[in-house]
Amino acid sequence: MQDLHEHDFGLAHDLQAINALASRRRALRWFAGAGAGALLTACDGSGSNAGAIVSPTPTPSPDASATPTPGATPTPTAGCVLDPTETNGPYPADGTNTSSGLTSNALTAANVVRSDIRPSFIGTSTAIAAGVQVALTLTVVNVNSACAPLAGYAIYLWHCDRDGKYSLYDLPNESYLRGVGVTDANGQVSFTTIFPGCYAGRWPHIHFEVFSSLSNATSGRYAALVSQLAMPAAACSEVYNNASGYGTSVRNLAGVSLSGDNVFGDNSSAQIAQQTPTMTGSAAAGYIAAAVIGLAR
Repeated sequence: MQDLHEHDFGLAHDLQAINALASRRRALRWFAGAGAGALLTACDGSGSNAGAIVSPTPTPSPDASATPTPGATPTPTAGCVLDPTETNGPYPADGTNTSSGLTSNALTAANVVRSDIRPSFIGTSTAIAAGVQVALTLTVVNVNSACAPLAGYAIYLWHCDRDGKYSLYDLPNESYLRGVGVTDANGQVSFTTIFPGCYAGRWPHIHFEVFSSLSNATSGRYAALVSQLAMPAAACSEVYNNASGYGTSVRNLAGVSLSGDNVFGDNSSAQIAQQTPTMTGSAAAGYIAAAVIGLAR
């Protein structure tokens, strides 16, 4: 039986989910003001995570050795803020939910640590997800220490394919577009993946979970942060209108907006800027992308 996306359950379900998300965010803001103000004050003295921008220590440019060579390598956003916690959605495959009565947990798979997440790696399938290639470098930083890089942190990255479907759920025999990487001394980890499609009801996005160590990641349920990246609007338009296989994304993108998205819509402009990767390239040549992930450590 195929799992449904969250938006497939109708308006009443969506309103309930949005109200629950808003309530959770209000609670988080209350606790941040009451118990974590001192931490965020170190960033801007205001105690507000929405505006806590810190000038980073110099960060090396993302690794540009991946196949796409579309031009200059983008640099991460200047400054850093505390990334907001977002839902991991119904398709994380991190051991926290079930699909057709079975628990999916890619984090316990032997080969989950990998930089190229396009091939399936669980079971017998060797399928490779088709789509516009993206070389993505993530830099994990400490917002309480002048955006200092955090080494040895593990990031679990996953997203839908160009048809808007998720492996291990919509596609139970596939396990592509999922993988774990560990940050180096510069706080950086790189993945080779594809540009995700846009499915109805959501702005195009990439999910991630951050763990303080690889052992915590592969043990499951110890994430220091669960959040999402928002794909840049210009790149979405370029890919969906020019690359093969993204036909349904053109129509779906026309029906959504970043400001109206039930995940990104209530974030501050500083948070949105950090959650949106910088990208250079084209649908024909592929993209090189970079984003900063801010944690309070």
